[in-house]
Amino acid sequence: MHKSSRILVLMRHAKAETPSALDHERELAPRGRREAALAGEWLRQVEVVPDAALVSSAARTQATWWEVSTAGGFDCPVETSDALYAAEPDSALDLIRLTSDDVRSLVVIGHNPTMAFLAQTLDDGEGDTDASTGMIAGFPTGAMAVFEVSGAWTDLDMGGARLARFHVPREDD
Repeated sequence: MHKSSRILVLMRHAKAETPSALDHERELAPRGRREAALAGEWLRQVEVVPDAALVSSAARTQATWWEVSTAGGFDCPVETSDALYAAEPDSALDLIRLTSDDVRSLVVIGHNPTMAFLAQTLDDGEGDTDASTGMIAGFPTGAMAVFEVSGAWTDLDMGGARLARFHVPREDD
């Protein structure tokens, strides 16, 4: 990663419990908790330390962030967003654009299909080929797309970020 770049991590929440009538209240499954912790450990290993997090207000995304941040040892401001819960990709991008210029590394935890679609459309096509191949193959629960962003958050647009890594934490890693 280039030292002058900003880092954007788009993450789909980890594996949740079986759907119920109250989707917003669904918790993580035990496997999801373990894999979210693995995600935090992986981010630490690849030296991605967030300055801030933007997390959907759903219970499963909040629990994903808690596991990621605890396992990674991350202590940063967290914005809980009702808007991100139901956001379409354009709306999610608008929320990212509101990030303070002081933030050099941002983790966004949301839901599919928004996270997958946003990750694919932000990709400028000039990044890591293996990461692109992995991301296009699917964006399962816990998946993380790590982007380098060269400009200000307010200027981020479709095709405006370079995919550096793509990782899906699994217990058998």
